[in-house]
Amino acid sequence: MNKEQTLKAIEAVIFASGDPISIERLSNVFEISPEQVEKYCASLKEKLEAQNGALKLLKLENTYQLATDETYAPYIKKAFDIKRHTPLSPAALEVLAVISYNQPVTRAFVEQVRGVDCSGVITTLVEKELIEECGRLDLPGKPLLYGTTKNFLRCFKIGDLSELPPLPKNDAEINDVGEQLEIEENISKNGEEEQ
Repeated sequence: MNKEQTLKAIEAVIFASGDPISIERLSNVFEISPEQVEKYCASLKEKLEAQNGALKLLKLENTYQLATDETYAPYIKKAFDIKRHTPLSPAALEVLAVISYNQPVTRAFVEQVRGVDCSGVITTLVEKELIEECGRLDLPGKPLLYGTTKNFLRCFKIGDLSELPPLPKNDAEINDVGEQLEIEENISKNGEEEQ
């Protein structure tokens, strides 16, 4: 196959997969190096962006997936009668933050950080496929370890965990972040009231 045919074939395989497909798997299918797969996928991403169409290529850690542009989400939900998911509660966001910045972690670790029982919140996050069991700690009782999923990366629009924003280093930075969030929330509310 020539370069153009290989590019189209990679696009077809990623599309047909539906789920994220690993670079290693694509490398095996096309009998090319992982570096070549990444080059082809970079070309495919540029091609899709240049077309300004409804599809885009996402890189999630060491995998690729075709997805629709979020602009078209309302139409997709309506076409497939997808029920709107309830937003995450502040408690769920806190637990998700603790897990994403410290993974893999046990439920006991999360509860120690938060100071409250988190079993219900962790169950909800597992059901929403934002976190998953990723092994057991080698201690008595073999407690479960939790980590984030590829769905977490997709939902928060990041390619890998290195793209998470840095944690505040002191109380002043925490206050600055809190004030900024309040300002953004007020701007958002004012914008909704004007509409």
